[in-house]
Amino acid sequence: MGFMCKFQERRKRKIARSKIIAVLNAEILLRLYRGNFPFMANVCVITNTWMPQLKFAADSADSPILEEAGESGSEQKPKPLVKYGELVILGYNGYLPAGERGRRRSKFVLYRRPQANGVRRSKHYVVKTPHSSKAILDASQHSISYTLSRSQAVIVEYTEDPDTDMFQIGRSSESPIDFVVMDTVAGDKSGDTKVLQSTISRFACRIIADRTDVNNCRIYAAGFDSSRNIFLGEKATKWTENHEIDGLTTNGVLIMHPRGDFCGGSATCGPWRETSVGGAVFSLRESRSAQQKGLPCQAETNVLRDGTMIDLCGATLLWRSAEGLKNSPTKRDLEALVDELNAGRPQCPVGLNTLVIPRKLSAAHQDLNQPYVYLNCGHVQGEHSWGAEGSEAGVRRCPMCLTAGPVVRVCMGIEPAFYVDSGPPTYAFNPCGHMASERTVKYWASVDIPHGTNGFHAICPFCAAPLQGAPGYVRLIFQDNLD
Repeated sequence: MGFMCKFQERRKRKIARSKIIAVLNAEILLRLYRGNFPFMANVCVITNTWMPQLKFAADSADSPILEEAGESGSEQKPKPLVKYGELVILGYNGYLPAGERGRRRSKFVLYRRPQANGVRRSKHYVVKTPHSSKAILDASQHSISYTLSRSQAVIVEYTEDPDTDMFQIGRSSESPIDFVVMDTVAGDKSGDTKVLQSTISRFACRIIADRTDVNNCRIYAAGFDSSRNIFLGEKATKWTENHEIDGLTTNGVLIMHPRGDFCGGSATCGPWRETSVGGAVFSLRESRSAQQKGLPCQAETNVLRDGTMIDLCGATLLWRSAEGLKNSPTKRDLEALVDELNAGRPQCPVGLNTLVIPRKLSAAHQDLNQPYVYLNCGHVQGEHSWGAEGSEAGVRRCPMCLTAGPVVRVCMGIEPAFYVDSGPPTYAFNPCGHMASERTVKYWASVDIPHGTNGFHAICPFCAAPLQGAPGYVRLIFQDNLD
């Protein structure tokens, strides 16, 4: 009986001791968490069973403190993506009329991929039945088939390149295409602008970017399809040089490198060239789809520069490098310029009402404060019904200087990639009325954009409308700051 009492007493003491140790352990953990633990030397005296726990807590003591400061590995801000540049379609003022949807947009930003997907040329060989060859049937193998005749073709195999990223552009909506590009309709795009028959290739071109050098992005004609193949038919232009085969696509991929720095306003339009499937550069063919290739341009490369233009026969793209965009105005900068102009409260000299320059035109809503410009003299006024000149539609006589000419609504060119400087929007294109800085307007008025099979003309980059008259733009004359 006495033995049992002593056993129960010892058991109660053991339980009480365990509770005390548990409380102390909780206190120690709390102080470790808060970084306040002045009695470290006395911990080991309490219980030997605490030592492993203490060691664990001491080793991990920094973790909760870092989490409290918002510096834990799980909460660290993601590293900024490495940007190669942007591809922007000429003719869209910062947005598509139907909205930006997935890969169908007015611009495409190229970032370094999490995993490299580039390819490089590996080997080539001749086959008699290209469509049944192993490289063509293997969906994991990138290859290009150059058909020489019905019974002979050259297969060029490509292998994975861990040092490059590949981006593909074309009309197809299949998954290999990163940037879906449709034919650009010039001028107002508020109505039905669907093109019945496109001249843009489904797999038009590809860009290979060096993962270690953002300035080394090369463009090649043609892109790989869903089976990772490129087929150049029997009628396609092709040739063999230095034991390697190359070719051109049907309508070709044309490039134009500007002379001088695009950003800064000192650049001029360079000559248009054509790039091949293998990346070589040639002068233009006699017509867009002529069988004979142009002369080789050994001194020029397919490396994209800031301001390089790419024409896909139906749409023209502008390449802006990451470095060039850093020196260019942002959309917020352009909106601030519009706000500054509107803050001057420009007035219509006829109706004496305050004009408000819009950032984009709305066909559904006609604002009484919408400014109009006389394209022959540049005077900016509000809408009024009088001043029609003769029977010619759209021609008015300016009440300020009595110059007769067409009148058009004024709208800000809000796509920043098209700007060559950060100057105020004091000029407008003729005949669309899109406003931009003086250097920007004068640069685009000097650039000839491919049109049709062998024609060229200058266009407004914001709507792709062909420029009219000489010089194709007008300086805006506001009646503002009258307060």
